[in-house]
Amino acid sequence: MSIESILGTDGSIAERLGNYEAREEQLAMARAVEKAVRQQKHLMVEAGTGVGKSFAYLVPAIQAALANKDCRVVVSTHTISLQEQLIRKDLPFLQSVFDQPFTARLVKGRSNYLSKRRLRVARQKAMSLLDTGREIDQLEQLAHWTHATKDGSRSDLRFQPLPKVWDLVESDSSNCLGRKCTNYANCYYYQARKDVNEANVLVVNHALYFVDMAIRSIGGGQGILPKHQVVIFDEAHTLEDVAADHLGIGVSRGQVEYLLNRLLQERRGVEHGLLATQGDDESRMVVRHVRNLTEDFFEAIASLRAELQQRQGRTIGPPKDTVRLRRPEPLSDRLSPELLRLANALDRLAQKDENPESQVELESASMRCQELADSVKAWLAQKLPGQVYWIEGNPEKPNRLTLASAPIEVGPILREQLFGRVPSVLLTSATLSVGGTEGFRHLQDRLGFPREHPALQLGSPFDYRRQAELHLFREMPDPNSRDYEEACLAKIRNYVTHSGGRAFVLFTSTGAMMRAAERLRNWFVQQGFELLCQGESLSPTQMVERFKTATSAVLFGVDSFWQGVDVQGEALQNVIITKLPFVPPDRPIVEARIEAIEQSGGNAFFDFQVPLATIKLKQGFGRLIRTKSDRGMVVILDPRMLTKPYGRRFLEALPRCRKFIDGQEVG
Repeated sequence: MSIESILGTDGSIAERLGNYEAREEQLAMARAVEKAVRQQKHLMVEAGTGVGKSFAYLVPAIQAALANKDCRVVVSTHTISLQEQLIRKDLPFLQSVFDQPFTARLVKGRSNYLSKRRLRVARQKAMSLLDTGREIDQLEQLAHWTHATKDGSRSDLRFQPLPKVWDLVESDSSNCLGRKCTNYANCYYYQARKDVNEANVLVVNHALYFVDMAIRSIGGGQGILPKHQVVIFDEAHTLEDVAADHLGIGVSRGQVEYLLNRLLQERRGVEHGLLATQGDDESRMVVRHVRNLTEDFFEAIASLRAELQQRQGRTIGPPKDTVRLRRPEPLSDRLSPELLRLANALDRLAQKDENPESQVELESASMRCQELADSVKAWLAQKLPGQVYWIEGNPEKPNRLTLASAPIEVGPILREQLFGRVPSVLLTSATLSVGGTEGFRHLQDRLGFPREHPALQLGSPFDYRRQAELHLFREMPDPNSRDYEEACLAKIRNYVTHSGGRAFVLFTSTGAMMRAAERLRNWFVQQGFELLCQGESLSPTQMVERFKTATSAVLFGVDSFWQGVDVQGEALQNVIITKLPFVPPDRPIVEARIEAIEQSGGNAFFDFQVPLATIKLKQGFGRLIRTKSDRGMVVILDPRMLTKPYGRRFLEALPRCRKFIDGQEVG
């Protein structure tokens, strides 16, 4: 079957969908994907909203997988909503389109699956491992659930298990008996892995893909994903940050305490945990010692954090969430040696234990102690080259600290580990270019995408001149002035009234959003508008569903609402953007990237900060028009769109639509 015979005007999709319209942009993208896969090339495609990207890459990808049994395709998304659309809607529909059957599977991390062996062991030792009736009840619920579940994964549960309960039963490579396990033949995880290995198309999220890459890059043996010849990253504009999150260090006080509590915890004079029954006096003494050292160590980290803030002149106001370390600090490390001592004690107990099931639990805990010790040592010595290091915390919970690091530049890593190893890597999104003839260069450089491979920019089939208005303002205070927030509130009232509610108001700061919500809440009530503010009573998913069903709601949101949110029809007719979405330059990873660009002779503002903000602004704009029948306005309150020379870059990157300045139409 050709691309045209499937996606064309008289194609098999048109035969099955009565309202289907063939789009030249979709056909062009599908042809480019087909060519790249056939020639084992990499490809970058920006396809505007409404192109139908998923069919444009799925159709040629499925064709390639069916034509060659060794061609396995991985499709990676950033958001759960797109992942669910692919696995529940698009791929099942395409099953009916193709003459040959193909198999598609959603790949989940191993910890999403229940281990029947671990469940059995946990039930046998429930009284020593768990200390509340609710925890024991949940364990029994899980046992009953195994008789009804289809795949044994957590998403199939009708309740949310407590972390301590799920930790006892989840499948884990470090405590798996493999073929020696009596449950191997009907193991949920291994059955899922068998299905994955036999599938033509695998659907994953970006985080899992980069976890798999990290495992392989350090020689961690078998990764999560089987060998594949094609990987398609949808929502590829998020790749740099997701990759950085999973290619560095992250060790928190909570992680250490969680492990220690799993091993031994005293409640109401009774000891619970793995070592309550399998330990000896020495191992229990080491756990108590490590617990004391953990408290001392993270108190020292808290003191270091305060000292660094003082050095950096940040003593006024609440503690910052993150504080960067520019060099290894002379901090005493008694924790990692004692974690290694605990690991050795657990190994000793495992060697003496003749029960394979309890033995593997001890070995797993030992391995986790080793991993935490290695992470602490690597962070203190700043052993990973090319990384930025920081202490991360929550001003409201000063004891909840994390030692973190991330690569300053992921491009070189991805060039070697991704583009250098997978024959065909395809990146697509509605926002990859920042406009102009060199629009793709920013992401090509940031992601290590080889420039000798093709990049394609496809517009949207929507008529933005007819469907959308863009409202800009020259007569607004400077965004850094005291008067700006007050002026924004006035504009929000005005434009929300104009659209009768039915508006998204997008902020770049949680603090600014909360202040605006507090100031406008009573006014919204008086006008009959329902206010939905992120971080209050509803989850983001619940907020969107409520917004869709309400008659005149106004949604206040920050980062997650700028992208990946799809509200079609009359429910959304107004998107108000309060400020250009420049990433805060004092975040450690951003600060380090800016310094690296400046040191190499570049201009960080124009080479990094403006392109990054441009891509995010395009995402925010894209919330408005989702179908050919949608109508509405995008209101950008930030005057820098007009008053600063770089404002033209933002304007050139946005779709061409009717433009208004200070209420007057100008084109």
